[in-house]
Amino acid sequence: MLNNIGLPGLLLIAVVVLVLFGKGKVSSLMGEVGKGITAFKKGVNDGTKELEDAKAAEAKDVTPAAEKDKA
Repeated sequence: MLNNIGLPGLLLIAVVVLVLFGKGKVSSLMGEVGKGITAFKKGVNDGTKELEDAKAAEAKDVTPAAEKDKA
Protein backbone atom coordinates (compact mmCIF):
# COMPACT_ATOMS: atom_id res chain seq x y z
CA MET A 1 0.00 0.00 0.00
CA LEU A 2 2.73 2.50 0.91
CA ASN A 3 4.72 1.59 -2.19
CA ASN A 4 2.39 3.75 -4.28
CA ILE A 5 3.16 6.99 -2.40
CA GLY A 6 5.65 9.02 -4.37
CA LEU A 7 7.24 12.42 -3.91
CA PRO A 8 4.09 14.33 -4.88
CA GLY A 9 2.07 12.34 -2.33
CA LEU A 10 4.60 13.01 0.44
CA LEU A 11 4.62 16.72 -0.39
CA LEU A 12 0.82 16.81 -0.27
CA ILE A 13 0.83 15.11 3.14
CA ALA A 14 3.43 17.59 4.42
CA VAL A 15 1.35 20.56 3.22
CA VAL A 16 -1.81 19.18 4.84
CA VAL A 17 0.02 18.63 8.15
CA LEU A 18 1.41 22.18 8.05
CA VAL A 19 -2.03 23.62 7.33
CA LEU A 20 -3.72 21.62 10.09
CA PHE A 21 -1.15 22.10 12.86
CA GLY A 22 0.83 25.18 11.88
CA LYS A 23 4.58 25.68 11.61
CA GLY A 24 5.21 26.20 15.34
CA LYS A 25 3.40 23.06 16.43
CA VAL A 26 5.14 20.90 13.82
CA SER A 27 8.60 22.24 14.71
CA SER A 28 8.02 21.65 18.44
CA LEU A 29 6.77 18.14 17.66
CA MET A 30 9.89 17.40 15.61
CA GLY A 31 12.04 18.71 18.48
CA GLU A 32 10.33 16.29 20.86
CA VAL A 33 10.84 13.44 18.40
CA GLY A 34 14.55 14.30 18.22
CA LYS A 35 14.82 14.32 22.02
CA GLY A 36 13.08 10.95 22.14
CA ILE A 37 15.46 9.43 19.61
CA THR A 38 18.45 10.81 21.53
CA ALA A 39 17.13 9.39 24.82
CA PHE A 40 16.51 6.01 23.17
CA LYS A 41 20.06 5.86 21.78
CA LYS A 42 21.48 6.83 25.18
CA GLY A 43 19.42 4.10 26.85
CA VAL A 44 20.62 1.49 24.37
CA ASN A 45 24.25 2.55 24.88
CA ASP A 46 23.86 2.49 28.67
CA GLY A 47 22.30 -0.98 28.51
CA THR A 48 25.11 -2.26 26.30
CA LYS A 49 27.72 -0.80 28.65
CA GLU A 50 25.98 -2.35 31.64
CA LEU A 51 26.00 -5.78 29.98
CA GLU A 52 29.68 -5.43 29.07
CA ASP A 53 30.52 -4.41 32.65
CA ALA A 54 28.62 -7.43 33.98
CA LYS A 55 30.54 -9.73 31.63
CA ALA A 56 33.83 -8.17 32.70
CA ALA A 57 32.94 -8.68 36.36
CA GLU A 58 32.13 -12.34 35.72
CA ALA A 59 35.37 -12.95 33.85
CA LYS A 60 37.76 -15.15 35.76
CA ASP A 61 41.43 -14.46 36.19
CA VAL A 62 43.08 -17.48 34.57
CA THR A 63 46.66 -16.39 35.29
CA PRO A 64 48.56 -19.21 36.97
CA ALA A 65 49.33 -18.62 40.64
CA ALA A 66 53.10 -18.83 39.98
CA GLU A 67 52.94 -15.90 37.53
CA LYS A 68 50.80 -13.83 39.90
CA ASP A 69 53.50 -14.07 42.56
CA LYS A 70 56.18 -12.79 40.13
CA ALA A 71 54.25 -9.58 39.42
